Amino acid sequence: MTRSGQAAAKLQAEGLDVQFIHLDLNEQQTASGAAETIRGQFGKLDLLVNNAAIVSEGDGLPSKATLDAVQTVIQTNFLGTIAVTQAMLPLLQEAGRAQIINVSSELGSISQQTNPDWQYFPVKVLAYCASKAALNMFTVQLAYEFRDGSIAVNSVNPGYVATDLNGHSGPGTVEEGAAEIVRLALLNSPVTGKFLETAGEIPW
Repeated sequence: MTRSGQAAAKLQAEGLDVQFIHLDLNEQQTASGAAETIRGQFGKLDLLVNNAAIVSEGDGLPSKATLDAVQTVIQTNFLGTIAVTQAMLPLLQEAGRAQIINVSSELGSISQQTNPDWQYFPVKVLAYCASKAALNMFTVQLAYEFRDGSIAVNSVNPGYVATDLNGHSGPGTVEEGAAEIVRLALLNSPVTGKFLETAGEIPW
């Protein structure tokens, strides 16, 4: 069983109504397959949380990051997210009022990357930072496209959370990282086109 399947089984054992649907960000056909499965079972989608994040050993300063690393990270974190979102958009539109939450990172904030007083100012890893900056641009433009209010689109920074991505080095817990995502998801009339975290709004 895959790790995703194991996670679903664990939640099911806790009495939660959870279903596992296979989706691989590097295999575009799985996005359309997942969308077909959701349409067949539910007919619509109320909320899409795009939580794509990988890093690469070849990533680093702009003068040293390998092209392979940049392509790999951009493919998953940015292009894969676009593919999944486009596949799910018809289902989101069926919901009447829906939400897309893109899990970004403050490392993708160009404003912060140019602020010497920011605590992560020295963190310059080209591929990862660029992928999240690109994701933020996707958020802004998609929010504009659905400015009629039918689909709210926002980026959320979970913070430096202890996950497999960083070898569990982050000081934050998964619950803390998910807090703003959950808060936003539960709003009846969510804002749109924003870059948010638990402490408030982040500059682009």
